[in-house]
Amino acid sequence: MLHLDLYQTLSISVVALIVGHLLRRYVKVFVKFCIPAPVIGGIMFSLFTLLIHVIGECTITFDETLKQVMMVFFFTSVGFTCNLKALRQGEKTLIILIALTVTIIICQNMISIGVARTLGLSKLIGMTAGSIPMIGGHGTSGAFGPILENLGVDGATTLCTAAATFGLIAGSLIGGPIAEHLIEKKHLNSSLSDIPQTLAPQYFHADIEEKYDDALGNHYTVALYQLIIAAGLGTLISHMLTLMGLTFPIYIGGLIVGAIMRNISEFCGLYTVHMNAISQYGDYSLSLFLGIAMCTLKLWELWDLALPLILMLSAQLVFMVCFAYFIAYRVLGKDYDAAVLTAGICGFGMGATPNAMANIQAVCSKYQPSSKAYLFIPIVGSMFVDFLNSICITIIINL
Repeated sequence: MLHLDLYQTLSISVVALIVGHLLRRYVKVFVKFCIPAPVIGGIMFSLFTLLIHVIGECTITFDETLKQVMMVFFFTSVGFTCNLKALRQGEKTLIILIALTVTIIICQNMISIGVARTLGLSKLIGMTAGSIPMIGGHGTSGAFGPILENLGVDGATTLCTAAATFGLIAGSLIGGPIAEHLIEKKHLNSSLSDIPQTLAPQYFHADIEEKYDDALGNHYTVALYQLIIAAGLGTLISHMLTLMGLTFPIYIGGLIVGAIMRNISEFCGLYTVHMNAISQYGDYSLSLFLGIAMCTLKLWELWDLALPLILMLSAQLVFMVCFAYFIAYRVLGKDYDAAVLTAGICGFGMGATPNAMANIQAVCSKYQPSSKAYLFIPIVGSMFVDFLNSICITIIINL
């Protein structure tokens, strides 16, 4: 067994990111179908580790500490985008996305349970390929897997984790192509001049300053300090939520503090939040998180999937593609923003919010930015998905 420490794991993920960007530059099919660079490079490296594992030479393990750190910093930067003034103007889109999310959760569980019952298996076994690993990802799988095992489903945690790995890959691969097909087929386009300034995210009109502050340095330095402070305070909030008996992802505290700091700046003007710099730091964190997450995938877990689980996951993939293309796109307005939002829904509908953001970035880098996608997908994917999913899963298990 070969163990890579924190620094080696980080360097491998950066190399994978570089490879992904190079392949996007020279292999046009990746750009055409809007496949994110971290996904390309990360999957290639995970295929390499799979080959080593299969031929029996050795198994590579990683120190994934920085994956969690990068995830916390990314979601903290997402928290800073939660501008209540903008949310009020786009509350209709937010409500629609929440409704679509609940629909996905219910359908994923109905599909997996239905396939399990058709195959003569327990309904609880069906839950191992439902919304727990799909929209819930590895975090929810780790939380609910032991509960299913206590209810008599042997190896439920392993099954959920393997299914979540499948979803992470699938969600990253289908979002971009679906959005690309919609945009090209429907001849959709977006003009930045048509985007309301209160809704346009920091990526478009952020405060770009050249002046320096005598105490703290330039705005990139101040933004980094703000991000670190928010992430640090966020750990205290996450700890308090744990003491209250509530189960939330570790990054929820940083997201909340980031949102509070942003809105204090908006409403009170006590200080300036430099969103352009924070957004860039968030992009770096997202790329590193995805790079590490994809490079450290244990693809051999998918080889151990029993036929019933393969059938359930195949049904989930077909459902997600059809739901995104025929329902989500239409309900969201059948315009350019709807197409980009659809790519994001595929990302967190089968994988995780960082995958959703990577899908959005890949689509927008090829076409035009989408203010609604950048604003609402991270909010719904990080603040509502886990909460709504946990409630639905608990109700279904009890039923």
